Amino acid sequence: MSRLLATLLVLFALPASAKAPKLTLFISVDAMGSDLLLRSRPRLTGGLGRLLSTGAYYPYARYAYAEARTAPGHATLATGANPWRHGIVDNDIYDRATGQAVQVYTDPTHPVLNGETPPGSDTSPVNLMAETLADRLRVSTQGRGKVVALSFKSRAAIPLAGRQGQAWWFDEATGRMVTSTWYAKAEPAWMQAFNARKLADASFSKTWELLRPRAEYVGDDDRAVEPEAYGMGRVFPHALKGGLQAPGPASYRAFSVSPLSHDLLVQAATAALEGEGLGKDDVPDILAVSFSGTDAVFHAFGPYSWEMQDTMLRLDQAMGELIAAAERAAGGKANLVIALSADHGGAEIPEAWAQAGLPAARLNPVEAAKGLAQELKTKFGVDVTVKLLELDVHLGGKALEDGKVDAVAVRRAAAAWLAKQPFAVWALAKDDLATAPDPDGLLAAMRRGYYPMRSGDVVFMAKPFQVISDYPRGTNHGTPYSYDTQVPVVFAGKGVKPGLYLEEINPVDVAPTLSALLEMGMPASAEGKPRAEALTGAR
Repeated sequence: MSRLLATLLVLFALPASAKAPKLTLFISVDAMGSDLLLRSRPRLTGGLGRLLSTGAYYPYARYAYAEARTAPGHATLATGANPWRHGIVDNDIYDRATGQAVQVYTDPTHPVLNGETPPGSDTSPVNLMAETLADRLRVSTQGRGKVVALSFKSRAAIPLAGRQGQAWWFDEATGRMVTSTWYAKAEPAWMQAFNARKLADASFSKTWELLRPRAEYVGDDDRAVEPEAYGMGRVFPHALKGGLQAPGPASYRAFSVSPLSHDLLVQAATAALEGEGLGKDDVPDILAVSFSGTDAVFHAFGPYSWEMQDTMLRLDQAMGELIAAAERAAGGKANLVIALSADHGGAEIPEAWAQAGLPAARLNPVEAAKGLAQELKTKFGVDVTVKLLELDVHLGGKALEDGKVDAVAVRRAAAAWLAKQPFAVWALAKDDLATAPDPDGLLAAMRRGYYPMRSGDVVFMAKPFQVISDYPRGTNHGTPYSYDTQVPVVFAGKGVKPGLYLEEINPVDVAPTLSALLEMGMPASAEGKPRAEALTGAR
């Protein structure tokens, strides 16, 4: 009897049977830096506002690599790793065979399903060198758990879907949601029905109006530094026709820059929840949604514009509808986990910064490349092709390929010239990247974002408030400074301890924390760790 009693006591002392949430909703908001969200928060009363109030909210997560861009940001959120492991260093990479820039997820062997595939465009995860949260779920559940990722951008949907989920993105040529032959051989019935609704076409005759009274918006609607973007005009209301007489690529582009794009994504997500039966059984599923409209507004109008203020208000509404749909699909809040973050923040329009007295400037990479090419021609007597992709400099040309000049000497000469330019803190040839001293701490960020097969022959660090853009209007992102790299992270739902957590964390922690909530192992190359302080440990 005593032995039986002891056995029972041991059994009762063990944790209850682990039960993962039926559905995980993984949300990314493109270009939603911490500053933007903190400024917007007092007016957020919908789904986004409620998520901040009821979840475990970290306002100060910060990417630890240098080039804060969409493709590496989403890859980092998905894998829990930095670019030096997952290999996605930027949105575009340099193809040495053609001498042209191509999108980082380009894969000619897997074209767009039932559509046109622009050369060098994103279509598959073949270049993603690390396992994702989606892949780990599929392996852990032996293929039973489902993953669907949706975005207006292929470079956001693909890493969130990984190699084994489904990725769908908006095609600005047709106004439809599309995928590639990597993910599907035929369009499922639920997506066929969704595309048949032609929601982007239905918005052709609409205008983007302010959601709130004009007195509630801060600053000026008509700022001289804002562009005349996509036929939308500089002030409200914004037309969405793109200058066309009937729906077409230009109107679809204007639509994608408007917050009406949020609503299309929510409708697509609802269709996916129903069509794939996500959250309907005890095998955990993932629905990943990346809102891209915020980034399009950011690039065109800047983070302080009325347009950005309004798109955040409308995102707040759309997120409420998305969360409600996810709760219904999962059978209630008790079966749902939500994670929210962003791929990067972003700089103000540099001319606006300069007007405010900051040492800001617009760095034209085309002009900088011309200056460097001339310097190398003068120094070595040969033609060297120069391509600047953000902070990476790619060198080429027949003289280098044939070994007529010392390639290391050329790279170091290029770095020396760049380091002297008024926009640069320092520059280094790839030969010196691993051994150079790091007095300002910025070199460590560059190293974490460097993947030898895809990064530059030379890298440089821009000074704060330098915005790299060959377009004379709008703004950009892609540096290690806080306005570009600082983003929010929020966890909510089953197993999460709500609260405001002010310590600075790294977005590489997002995938490991979700792995812990899903009661499974972390993605294979993950560098982050579960945020134990925000987890209840309840089963």
